[in-house]
Amino acid sequence: MKTWLSGLSLAVIAVTAACASRGQVPAGNVAPPLEGTSWQLVRFRGGDDAVLTPDDRSKYTIAFGRDGVVTVRLDCNRGRGPWRSPAPNRLELGALAVTRAFCGPQSLHDHILKQWGNIRSYVVRDGHLFVALMADGGIYEFEPPASAGARP
Repeated sequence: MKTWLSGLSLAVIAVTAACASRGQVPAGNVAPPLEGTSWQLVRFRGGDDAVLTPDDRSKYTIAFGRDGVVTVRLDCNRGRGPWRSPAPNRLELGALAVTRAFCGPQSLHDHILKQWGNIRSYVVRDGHLFVALMADGGIYEFEPPASAGARP
């Protein structure tokens, strides 16, 4: 049985793709721009319904700069790379330049880096950012940082 998040991802992608092919933007389904926003990881739910949660949400953050640069914290490592949203609900992330410290066996660092280039779409729902991998590979759920001063 697919989770509601997987269904949400497929619905957003299908509606956006159908409307984009006709040059329309679906009313009410377009995520707000990501420029200038920061988020921390809540969980990852894979296409196989496996769930991964960070030991500390503040150790996994992402900030979308207005200059087209995304800044991340992936456990004990930090990184930067290009990003863009070429169409409503679409997200393209370029290669990250990341520090290479060993974070430990329970870290989600390697998992996130491995899937980074497969991120294709996003939606903001109830104040949370949902970022979907291609081919129903899974969904990352993010929330606003706990403190306004939190930075990746």
